This record gives sequence, structure tokens and C-alpha cells, in this order.
Amino acid sequence: MAFDAGKITDGFGRRFHYLRLSVTEVCNFSCTYCLPNGWKKTGPLSFLTVDEIGRLVAGFSDLGLSKVRLTGGEPTVRKDFNAIIQTVASAPGVAKVAMTTNGWNLARHATDWRASGLSHINVSIDSIDPQTFHEITGHDKLNQVLAGLDLALAAGYSAVKVNAVLLRETAEAGFDGWARFVRDRPVAVRFIELMKTTDNDAYFARHHVKAQGLRDWLDQNGWTPSERAFDAGPALEYRHPDHTGAIGLIAPYAPGFCDSCNRLRVTARGKLRLCLFGDGGVDLRDLLQDDDDREALTQRIMSSLGGKSAGHNLALGRSGDLRNLAQLGG
Repeated sequence: MAFDAGKITDGFGRRFHYLRLSVTEVCNFSCTYCLPNGWKKTGPLSFLTVDEIGRLVAGFSDLGLSKVRLTGGEPTVRKDFNAIIQTVASAPGVAKVAMTTNGWNLARHATDWRASGLSHINVSIDSIDPQTFHEITGHDKLNQVLAGLDLALAAGYSAVKVNAVLLRETAEAGFDGWARFVRDRPVAVRFIELMKTTDNDAYFARHHVKAQGLRDWLDQNGWTPSERAFDAGPALEYRHPDHTGAIGLIAPYAPGFCDSCNRLRVTARGKLRLCLFGDGGVDLRDLLQDDDDREALTQRIMSSLGGKSAGHNLALGRSGDLRNLAQLGG
């Protein structure tokens, strides 16, 4: 059963075109702001199967969502990741299949993933200084990740972007090095303001800086904001006439950040999350076992949208039940 995409709205008139789908909670990095002690198994690894993912994406496609981002944890730790890409890319109506990755496997598989239908890649690189990268991630892998990034640029992806969490030391080091990084690389580097979760209170207090400092630097150095695409994520990107790439920022603590929300999230265990910083979720997995449940699935998703709030409560120090970003892929 197909729906008019214009109906895929919540109680505040926001339309949804974009699904962020976590395929695993497992991550092989130990980033200081997320999993400083590494990922620890807390229960059975009963993540969505490829068949369940296919039914899930088909249902969201019926509702007019045309972009799917595969996240984790680190999505590429799944041995069936290629099959996941192929399944999502083959869903009618899905025009963009994106992924967020730490880049560990990028140099080995960038070409294969592109051939399987992956169209957009975001690589998490929190520093382009090898020592700082090692300190943040727990791994001396910067050169390997950068090699993968350059291979992805050569593989014909529609877009290759870099995500970097904005930390106090990042801001203190300045952004000139990043500007040089994108001078000749056609990538957008987007700095994500550090967000408070239930597990990182002390870290947040030490390392959080507001995104306004980066915005001021961009304004002072001749960078101008670009127009957002209708299915874009929350980043505001800036461009400069002397640079091939872009620099952007994601500022979740800024007033009105949630006003243009256009995305829904599903966890690796099949729960619909209406907000990254919400509580619980709506279980969809029981309706992913049979193709005949597709209409019931779309009806459950539609009826759930009435529970989406106007915005998160980060400014009030409330982050819902989100323990860390690996739990839902950010």
C-alpha cells in the first residue's frame, strides 16, 4: 500500500524523507566521547537480519522516505554488510543509500560497497593530527582511514563527507589545518557539537564547547553558508571560493535546531526512535517477519508519529535514555 509522501508528517508539520538505520551496536573504536573503555557486550547480538531490514526499508519506502543511512556502532563490522547495502539499494523509491563509518574497513571495501549500491559515505575523523587521532579513538589508524577516504573519492560516490566531534582541544587548535585539508579535496568536513549522554557527564563538562566559535571563525575567514537539500541532515555547510571542499557544523544546542527535523531512526534491534534523545521506542520487529505485514508496519509507523515531540531537552541537561552514541549511531 503506497502513501502520499506529503502525509508523512508529525504534529508539528515536519515531513520525513530520511531514515537512519542502525545495523549493529558493536564498534571497534574506543572513542573518548563515546566508548572510552571500548564496546562491551551487554546482551545477545540479536540485531536485525538482512530479510528484516529489507521489509523495514520497504515499509518506509511506501511512506515516501527516499534516503537511508546505515549506521552503528560501526556498521561495517557486520560480515553481511554488502548484502545489507544491496537489499536497501534495491528497495523501490530509495534514491540514496548512505553510511557513517569510522573508516576502519574503508580502504579494503570502498569500491565493492559502491558497486553494491552505496551512494554516500560519511567518515568519522576527529583529528588530522595522528597523535590526537590515536588519543581520541584508541587506535593508530589515521593514515589507513585517510587512505580509505581518498579511495572513496576515486570510487565515484555521489558525496564523501567527514564528521568530526567538536571538542575543546579541537577549538583551541583552530581550524586552519582543516581548511587546508579541504582546499583540494571535494569533501565536506562537518563539526558536530559534543552532546551529553547518560554515560559522559564528566567528559562533557571538560570538553564541550559551543559551535558558535566555529561559526564565528567561518564568518571571519570568508566562508558563506550553502542552501540545505530537502533530504539533508542537520548540518549547515559553508563554502569558500578558494576551496574545493566545505566546512560545516551541527549545533544541537542552538535554538530551533529541531524545527527542520526530517529524519526517523530505527535501532539495530528494530525499535523506532522518534528522537535521538528520547526514551524507549516503538517496537517494529514483530511486523518484520512476513511480507504480508507490510501494511500493518506502515500503519504502526504512521500512528507513532503523533508521539514525536517538538524538540529534545539537551539544553535542560536531559538526554533521554541514550547511554552513548554507538547505541543508536548518532
